[in-house]
Amino acid sequence: MRKPVDYRLFERAVDSSEAVAGLFDAAASALDEIASGRRELYAVRHPLGFLCLPVERDGDRGVCLHVFGTGNPGATGPDAAPTASPVHSHSWELTSCVLYGSVGNLRMRVREHPEVATHRVFEVRSDPAGVDDIRPTSRLVSCEPGPEQTVVGGEIYTLPAGEFHTSVIPRGTTAATLLLGRSRPGRFDLSLGPVHGRGHRVVRQTCDAAQTARTARTVLRRIDAPHPR
Repeated sequence: MRKPVDYRLFERAVDSSEAVAGLFDAAASALDEIASGRRELYAVRHPLGFLCLPVERDGDRGVCLHVFGTGNPGATGPDAAPTASPVHSHSWELTSCVLYGSVGNLRMRVREHPEVATHRVFEVRSDPAGVDDIRPTSRLVSCEPGPEQTVVGGEIYTLPAGEFHTSVIPRGTTAATLLLGRSRPGRFDLSLGPVHGRGHRVVRQTCDAAQTARTARTVLRRIDAPHPR
């Protein structure tokens, strides 16, 4: 029987190198089970262009592994381009541990009721079948880049629910993260799109068992290296 991820490790990892090491061990354990086929789990191509391995879900909390960048091991061709706006906000708060590579967390300054709107807010409704229904709202906003936090292997970053941001992976590089998400009542997943943009649907593609196992093995090899803190 597999050992579930200890959610408390994410809380302690912000200030504890021992807890960070525990997250690396948890990631390696899950990846080994996926790579060997002991755990039946399939990677999903996320609309934002990365691969997501849904490690576990427990009520309002969930743990996922995200794999970014060039040479994505689950791909059969060039890296998939995002099919949704990269600027978005979550209905859940996250704590993310970078397993390897470099991840830029770029916060965006979004103003309501601007004199000149640059974007419309879209609501993203997702169903268990992997369909994202992206619906335009009446909210018009202006958006410009804010501060960017660059996080490397062995480091942690957090983001509250409702804050617009985008993830930045340096061109030509790869990265992977293990993250904990906690849903917050009354929140919706949102994205920014064109002022006159229309609603549309995105169907998430699921990788097969071989692609998923190949992804897990590739990530596992990368995080076997000593991790800094």
